Amino acid sequence: MNASDRNIPDRLRSPFERRLRSWESLLLLVAVAIFVANSLASPYFLDAWNLSDATFNFTEKAMIAFAMALLIISGEIDLSVAAIIALASTAMGAAVQFGVPTPGLVLVGLAVGLACGAFNGLLVTRVGLPSIVVTIGTLSLFRGISYIVLGDQAYRGYPPEFAFFGQGYVWWVISFELMMFALLALAFGILLHGTNFGRAVYAIGNNATGALFSGIRVARVKFILFLLTGLMSGVAAICLTSRLGSTRPSIAFAWELEIVTMVVLGGVSILGGSGSIPGVVIAAVVMGLVTFGLGLLNVPGIVMSIVIGALLISVIALPRLWTGRGQS
Repeated sequence: MNASDRNIPDRLRSPFERRLRSWESLLLLVAVAIFVANSLASPYFLDAWNLSDATFNFTEKAMIAFAMALLIISGEIDLSVAAIIALASTAMGAAVQFGVPTPGLVLVGLAVGLACGAFNGLLVTRVGLPSIVVTIGTLSLFRGISYIVLGDQAYRGYPPEFAFFGQGYVWWVISFELMMFALLALAFGILLHGTNFGRAVYAIGNNATGALFSGIRVARVKFILFLLTGLMSGVAAICLTSRLGSTRPSIAFAWELEIVTMVVLGGVSILGGSGSIPGVVIAAVVMGLVTFGLGLLNVPGIVMSIVIGALLISVIALPRLWTGRGQS
């Protein structure tokens, strides 16, 4: 490619060429490369049931990542999502002790998620506190409540039918969680890319003051986004608790790092204003393949944490370094 080709603005390129040069296309190539590498590294990787198991490495986190993507695009962030999972799971475990059936447990999980999201949203949109400060505080608050309730104990005894949400299969190797992942990806994709609400999210992320003067109810949109993030945390809590069959206060510990990494790796700007749901979907698959491949090779969990941390720093720093290189 010569210098004149590189200097052509993206808006003047054909739609096919823009897609080919997009971050999502690069991620897709990375996903294929990791898939091939995993299949060569372990003879067990290509087994259909092993591939199905691999999806559990990202489906629950991705459910939250879809909502988190919209929140970050709007210029906000929620670092309390993993703690919301812990609190929602603790509430469901407490409800089990009183004999609440499966439908009631689902409602408890969703209600706690919504309540936590509403609490964060009110502090940010009504009180005017920075979301990163608020959600660091509620991260400690929500998980602290779980530790106070449970201590070093665990809730067990969930109804047998409750196990379907985290362990059930709708057809062959297609788990309920994978089906939920696909449906939520479609729903959030339509919400962000095909509705006025989605356009408002982009407008707020690019210029909140300008969006306000153009008639967008900025505080209301952001509050709804916090509600969605809390709700998706409740959904993830139901699936994760169902899959584990028990509740401990340390459940989903440090998931907020992986969820934010998933969103940023998917091409969502940490500064807000840009990003896409297809990018987050591919990023979720990439991270799932990486962690599952490392697991098959018996790589310790602490090494996986190092990989995730390095990945987060890289995807934030590389675009800035690349821009600086191009301007030098």
